Amino acid sequence: MRDKSFLMIPGPTPVPESVLLEIAKHPIGHRSSEFSKILENVYANLKYVFQTKNDVFVYTASGTGAMCAALENLINEGDHVLCLVLGNFGNRWAKIASSCGAVVEKIEVDTGEVIDPEVLRARLAQDVNKEIKIVTLTHSETSTGAANDVKTLCKIIREHGAISVVDGVTSVCAMECKPDAWGIDVLVSGSQKGFMIPPGLSFLVANDRAWELHEKCKHPSFYFDWDAYRKSTRANSTPYTPAVNLFAGLNVALEMIKQDGIENMNARHKKHAMALRHALQSIGLELVVKDDNKASHSITSVLPPDGISVPDIRKIMKEDFDIVIANGQNKLKDKIFRMGTLGFVCDRDIITAVGALEATLYKLGYKFELGKGVSTAIKELA
Repeated sequence: MRDKSFLMIPGPTPVPESVLLEIAKHPIGHRSSEFSKILENVYANLKYVFQTKNDVFVYTASGTGAMCAALENLINEGDHVLCLVLGNFGNRWAKIASSCGAVVEKIEVDTGEVIDPEVLRARLAQDVNKEIKIVTLTHSETSTGAANDVKTLCKIIREHGAISVVDGVTSVCAMECKPDAWGIDVLVSGSQKGFMIPPGLSFLVANDRAWELHEKCKHPSFYFDWDAYRKSTRANSTPYTPAVNLFAGLNVALEMIKQDGIENMNARHKKHAMALRHALQSIGLELVVKDDNKASHSITSVLPPDGISVPDIRKIMKEDFDIVIANGQNKLKDKIFRMGTLGFVCDRDIITAVGALEATLYKLGYKFELGKGVSTAIKELA
């Protein structure tokens, strides 16, 4: 059905109509007093969402841009960076660190698993000369649907003395994530996820420990330079021409988040993720992440039933029901499909998606108790 498509992927995610209407307005000057007032509101509300006293920078870039902004302002050539890898996006940290000239080491786990805090603790204990300067980690790994215990891991990193750099692209606004309280030194996120606006903006917050390391960076990024953004942020401005209309949409979305309450946003995402997980399990589907306590609240990765292909599932979901679900990435392509519960999603959307998936699998010949998934979702959501 035309203009009825629903995104159920890790991003972009569904956007509220009020946000879309704000973005659709005629642009205003990015050096005007009118825009400065929008920025003042945005910067204040970002501190609320990130639950931090520190400045939150907004880059006109994707989440990967904020990842570059993090490491390109910290690393000198030859610095030792330890990357904790759950999947594709954990490996992205390693690629960025290597491009900065760092000596990169990885602790990597099997698909669907998370980092064991004791493994990290043991590795850092071996680093008696404190050669490891930075430890990167992913909160919600959207390639697998696994979620690290960031609070515990960052405490271990802090005890060692290294700087923790966390990818919260699909966790901020969807999962509890408290940089100040948990001792996260640098945290990044992106607009097209829990923030409920289209792609194009990304966010970074850094604490005093990270700034101390930044001051030793010999060749910080030009476009992503922390100093330039701190100066502009504190003046309710931007160092370069921003995506003006996306900022206007962000302003509306942040007000919605604040009105709902960040704790309620996190709780809603958890409720939807668990309802989806349990509904899929009730009809015999196998999930990549077995343990609910290790599961992302943003994305659920699913193995297709024997004899049924991922492309066929995605094709029928799109053509018959106008629901877009994601394929696996890299080595997981066509081996899993991923269903997002991220952003502007409500109970109705979960029930609809589970029903559509049941109809799709029924059409493809999968044998199961028809309606069991929907009834499970309804009970979970209630």
